[in-house]
Amino acid sequence: MSEPEQPSVTISDPLDDAMEIDKSDSTAPEVLPDIKEIEDGVHSMELGTKGKAKEVVPVEEPEKEEDNEENKKRHLNVVFIGHVDAGKSTTGGQILFLSGQVDDRTIQKYEKEAKDKSRESWYMAYIMDTNEEERAKGKTVEVGRAHFETDSTRFTILDAPGHKSYVPNMISGASQADIGVLVISARKGEFETGYEKGGQTREHVLLAKTLGVSKLVVVINKMDDPTVNWAKSRYDEIESKMTPFLKTSGYNVKKDVQFLPISGLMGFNIKDRLDKKTCDWYDGPCLFEALDKIEVPLRDPKGPVRMPIMDKYKDMGTVVMGKMECGTIKKGDSLLVMPNKANVKVLSIYCDENEVRQAGPAENVRVKLSGIEEEDVLSGFVLSSISNPVSAVSEFHAQLQILELLDNAIFTAGYNAVLHIHSVVEECEIVELIEEIDTKRKKDDPKKKKAKRKPLFVKNGAVVVCCVQVNNLICIENFSDFPQLGRFTLRTEGKTVAVGKVVKLPPPGSATF
Repeated sequence: MSEPEQPSVTISDPLDDAMEIDKSDSTAPEVLPDIKEIEDGVHSMELGTKGKAKEVVPVEEPEKEEDNEENKKRHLNVVFIGHVDAGKSTTGGQILFLSGQVDDRTIQKYEKEAKDKSRESWYMAYIMDTNEEERAKGKTVEVGRAHFETDSTRFTILDAPGHKSYVPNMISGASQADIGVLVISARKGEFETGYEKGGQTREHVLLAKTLGVSKLVVVINKMDDPTVNWAKSRYDEIESKMTPFLKTSGYNVKKDVQFLPISGLMGFNIKDRLDKKTCDWYDGPCLFEALDKIEVPLRDPKGPVRMPIMDKYKDMGTVVMGKMECGTIKKGDSLLVMPNKANVKVLSIYCDENEVRQAGPAENVRVKLSGIEEEDVLSGFVLSSISNPVSAVSEFHAQLQILELLDNAIFTAGYNAVLHIHSVVEECEIVELIEEIDTKRKKDDPKKKKAKRKPLFVKNGAVVVCCVQVNNLICIENFSDFPQLGRFTLRTEGKTVAVGKVVKLPPPGSATF
């Protein structure tokens, strides 16, 4: 019975109506334009967003305004580091949820998915850990990326893996970061495992410092855990153990480090300050406020262009991804891809997901280039200005701090390791040790200055200047000129052996001394 009734419900189409009027009524032509206008109006509303992109000529002015809008907010890269299972991905997921980047429906979907895997507390981490392997094991493998904004700053979250097998991935994440969030679990036993020898908390802090993460926010997570229950004693214990360690890693704890208690899973003290009912002893800032207040050194937008390439792909041309370390690039610029000296032209620049006309220092960008094939670009190459190209060398002098050699290794000429410098990963050999630097000696004591013999070997903890050689040309700079392209780590068999900085390059135009 119900079937015949249905047609009466259908909403008549304004065009059909117009056509009927047309047949019966002579006033039709007056009515039609109105309907046409309405339709056009609706149509243009629907296409509002797309329309802007298509209209080329009149959009000039608003685009400038948009550029200014974007430039008002500074941009920072935040890397989440810490021991495996400290809650880095969960905290990152919670930040995205609280800043409105993820809607409730998605969260419900993740909750159900986590429940099906009988891992209810992992659902927030699924926002950051997107691939199946990561979700099944609950471990981050690749560096996750996401964006969020506070009132004054645009942030890119880099969620680094905590597991020691994936430290090389963590290095590539931290080398792009301006500030670090070190996540520590307050749960009984978890902080201790992460902090003791062999735990990732220590290695990550050292790496972060070497890779140029100058400011650190130490968030003490899982404060809501039944074994902790927001106890001040536990918070103070962790802070007192971490402080001396952060000092030895080279951080100025008063200026560059801030401690905060949070709960990543519940979202306490991330966007809003803690409620006195939850925790009566803490009255400091929440995580968003702390991140907003951090001052990072400005980079030179007028300097020579330096953009280490992290990744590349084909998309109607060659697209390279990376972080602008220095200088500004504009659409239409001619640049060099080093070390293979390929002349390229910038076709378009994308920042986050939006196309922009120019990009300055500290932005994560994708740049579409003409003049080079995708297979001729490798990660570790550097996009640089033609007038002042980046140095391409196969050996350099470096000042190294030896952290921890493998059990029976000694550090001498002939030592092999893997060199990580910005986005370059290259096998290297120590060709000679030039001098050992006595860190305890006062600098200006002329009596003690005598010609030193070159050391034959050095032990853990030593600081040494040595000559490093690699097989292929790599693009690096002196640490004093471009810190981002002049600091590196040496690793052997999955362990960070030494950290260092480039102190001397071969003369311009030659790759060796």
